[in-house]
Amino acid sequence: MDPSSSPSSPPPRPRRTAYISRNTAETKIQVSLSLDGGALDLLPADGEDFINDGLRPPQNQTTKTHASQITSSQHIWIWTGVGFLDHMLHAWAKHAGWSLRIRCKGDLEIDDHHTTEDTFLALGSAFTTALGPRSGIARFGHAYAPLDEALSRAVVDISSRPFFVGNFDFKSPMMGTLNTQMVHHGLGSWAQNAGVTLHVDVLRGENDHHRCESAFKALAVACRMACEQVKGREGEVVSTKGVL
Repeated sequence: MDPSSSPSSPPPRPRRTAYISRNTAETKIQVSLSLDGGALDLLPADGEDFINDGLRPPQNQTTKTHASQITSSQHIWIWTGVGFLDHMLHAWAKHAGWSLRIRCKGDLEIDDHHTTEDTFLALGSAFTTALGPRSGIARFGHAYAPLDEALSRAVVDISSRPFFVGNFDFKSPMMGTLNTQMVHHGLGSWAQNAGVTLHVDVLRGENDHHRCESAFKALAVACRMACEQVKGREGEVVSTKGVL
């Protein structure tokens, strides 16, 4: 067979990436996201906004922190000043297959509310931008994830119909310096800006850390499934309406 007559392989799809900078009177946030993993450039310098004062991120983003992990397939580096929030975002990115860089300077002298809410809003905006046209994807994703005695379920529909239902039933008001109420509020904020319908339920578990981490891991796997690019559906909108 003449090699010139054989069908050529389709070009590789470009990585789905986004960079978001979100500044308010309460928080200053940078988010860099790749839904397909891979290397990410360091977040750009932003004047005096991210000077290390003991709560905020170190200037050197190559410094290994409690929520950083650089591998051949993923770059993850997160610092919001709320350690448990960083831990959950790290788990979410890791198991979703994302590369993710986040840093936030928020008004933690008040509490963790604005920092948590605005971080999830910025991450939702980055998700929407990185995803681009909502075509050629699986659209739906679901997963169960255990962590020891805890078990959680997450269901995602990339529907452009923002809606969130969550059932966590935490036993304590705080996990580290994160108010447990902010898990529900944060995920609702993410669903709003990500344009997804999201249901997350902790089905069982005694330890709040385990309950929360199993929920984020289930969410991560569900996101990975929903964002999958389906061969043969390129450009196709998975909706009876023809639009999402």
